[in-house]
Amino acid sequence: MFIDANLLVCDAQAFTATAVSTSSVDFGNTTPKRQVGDGEGIGLMIQVDVAADNTTGDETYSFELIQSAAAALTTPTILAREAYIASGAMISTLLVVGFLIYLPMPMGYPIQRYVGFNLTAGGTTPTITLTAWLGPRTFASVKQATYAKGYVIS
Repeated sequence: MFIDANLLVCDAQAFTATAVSTSSVDFGNTTPKRQVGDGEGIGLMIQVDVAADNTTGDETYSFELIQSAAAALTTPTILAREAYIASGAMISTLLVVGFLIYLPMPMGYPIQRYVGFNLTAGGTTPTITLTAWLGPRTFASVKQATYAKGYVIS
């Protein structure tokens, strides 16, 4: 899968506490405001690059698609959220390398200029590394996979 660098909001970003993405997507300051997602739905795809820590069992991870009038994503508005609360198997089996989370952008909703990502992390030792980008809904069902080679070099 190809990812447009202009739609990438974080690239292998390590989170150890609550933080926003290292980058944001700039939709420009137009009037009327852009209604992103009309037609084919788009949203934020988040891929786990390094599995979530669940060492002490009290870790929590909340993923949020956010918008803001500022490029640094200050005073954001949450557009979509998905939370994973430490419940033993939930984090250790879901938030593993390659897991893909999709947060849909509301269709027809006029957005602010900048769109990005926020991770709210809680517990004793929350740690996770993520890559996140904006893309069409149809790409969200494509999970990256590596297959064994079907040949032998002799």
